[in-house]
Amino acid sequence: MTSRLGLFRHQYSTGARRYCVLALCLLSQIGWASSYKQGDPVILYVNKVGPYHNPQETYHYYTLPVCRPKEVRHKALSLGEVLDGDRMAESQYKIRFRENTDRQTLCQMTLEEKDVDQLREAVEELYYFEFVLDDIPIWGFVGYMEESGFLPHSHKVGLWTHLDFNIEYNGDSVIFANVSVKDVKPVPLDEGARLSQGGMGGAGGGLMVTHTYSVRWFESPLPYARRAERLRDYSFFPKTLEIHWLSIINSLVLVVLLLGFVIIILMRVLKNDFARYNVEEDGGCDDLDQGDNGWKIIHTDVFRFPPYKSLLCAVLGVGAQFLTLATGIIIMALLGMFNVHRHGAINSAAIVLYALTSCVSGYCSCSFYTQIHGQRWVWNIILTSSLFSAPLFLTWSVVNSVHWWSGSTQALPASTVLLLLGAWVLVGFPLTVIGGIVGKNRAGGFQAPCRTRNIPRQIPQQPWYKHTAVHMAIGGFLPFSAISVELYYIFATVWGREHYTLYGILLCVFAILLSVGACISVALTYFLLSGEDYRWWWRSVLSTGSTGIFIFVYSVFYYRNRSSMSGAVQSVEFFGYSLLTALVFSLMLGTVSFWASLAFIRYIYRSLKMD
Repeated sequence: MTSRLGLFRHQYSTGARRYCVLALCLLSQIGWASSYKQGDPVILYVNKVGPYHNPQETYHYYTLPVCRPKEVRHKALSLGEVLDGDRMAESQYKIRFRENTDRQTLCQMTLEEKDVDQLREAVEELYYFEFVLDDIPIWGFVGYMEESGFLPHSHKVGLWTHLDFNIEYNGDSVIFANVSVKDVKPVPLDEGARLSQGGMGGAGGGLMVTHTYSVRWFESPLPYARRAERLRDYSFFPKTLEIHWLSIINSLVLVVLLLGFVIIILMRVLKNDFARYNVEEDGGCDDLDQGDNGWKIIHTDVFRFPPYKSLLCAVLGVGAQFLTLATGIIIMALLGMFNVHRHGAINSAAIVLYALTSCVSGYCSCSFYTQIHGQRWVWNIILTSSLFSAPLFLTWSVVNSVHWWSGSTQALPASTVLLLLGAWVLVGFPLTVIGGIVGKNRAGGFQAPCRTRNIPRQIPQQPWYKHTAVHMAIGGFLPFSAISVELYYIFATVWGREHYTLYGILLCVFAILLSVGACISVALTYFLLSGEDYRWWWRSVLSTGSTGIFIFVYSVFYYRNRSSMSGAVQSVEFFGYSLLTALVFSLMLGTVSFWASLAFIRYIYRSLKMD
């Protein structure tokens, strides 16, 4: 298919600006009802084709040898649609509102041998197409394949040359549409198939194919405002996501038991510690380390600032930004702003929120950096702005290059790349700088209950179960186990063809994830301090931040055992963006873990009787 893809890439480059006309309106996803009168034309757009098992490997429909107009006119698309790989173009199908059409000829075309080979390869790879009619996606397979028997072996490949469009309407609005090939005989494309079979004939060594279509209109009682329910109930793809209340309840029970166990045990231990440390305590803060051991003895070192302060603050700032972004996305989903008819709406919302929440990362990072006596605040702002954007750009560059090489519609055109770059340069980075300046000027003191000595205390040798790797394994596995059930459904949505609608459950799981991360971090920090090890700053970030490692390991498991994805294009995109997903979870949970540990440490040292 390389020659066809290269030819189409050249032809399509001249119209690359067309489908980004509306991209400057990043929130242009809210659509209005289209009204038709009987006999009005209803435009059917052809969009993309691709292998069934590789959802992100898509090509423009006109890369196949199919009926196409002399001049391909593309639809202006929003930014979210372009990012989703949509490349809509007007088709030759003539559809009029509430007018039935029976076996209308679309076109007659002569297929050369390479065209037949291309179609045969597409059918054997289970290529499906996507059309769009009044913002309603319509899916169907390009052809038919049947393989059975061992001896003798049967391998049949056929092309669908007739499509039946079934469209439902209510009043003057289109409610639903799909395509079927029921009672239609496919045209055989097997090697050695007779050219005269199924409407094919020889013509100068080529194959003559006649494409036809029919249109049937049906009245629907469903109003336009509820037409998303119709598409949600119907699915061209097999449904694998069902209501999973039992699994969610099981996770909730396990999480509640875990949190209860950690909180109760920790409170009992702390109560005994307070009772022991505060008995007959007459000295001041500087005398607390005489003849005692445990976490109290390191009170003059526990607030000693860590190394790599700028990087730590950048992690906390970007983590706070993604916490804000994730919460905003979930709230917008609960408000019904994302549905199956708004193509790429969640992509547009994520880009807008990422740019706008850059001020959060700058503020949180520079504010805390100033509190812990950081001096190079300009470098801190630059590090904060590039901590995630640099890996994102690098990953996108590799993935986009692979898509461009293969001719996939997932490859972003130059106009969209410039638009995204401009959004970061003109909005994201300036807001990071503004947030950093405000945070620096409004930063107060660090508020440490005890002062820090100039000479650090020697840390005793720690047992193996208090090493960083062990804490990372424990702190990463427990939050991961709390979301493992929901993680499958999220992967099936992002890397499959499902439409995720259980946003209420997602909000609960997100809250559970953060709660478990905070509690586990507090427990691990207490065990660390009990061993007279005051290096809790980076340890608290790494403990539950390691959840990202478990998520990436799960993505490898999902790819190998839960999906049928294959090929370089799909694999590069899957593992590239899975790495970024793991990084996002690490930043979010590391931030929650750090602030929970800091609040806990301030509490226990403030609770001691120190004059």
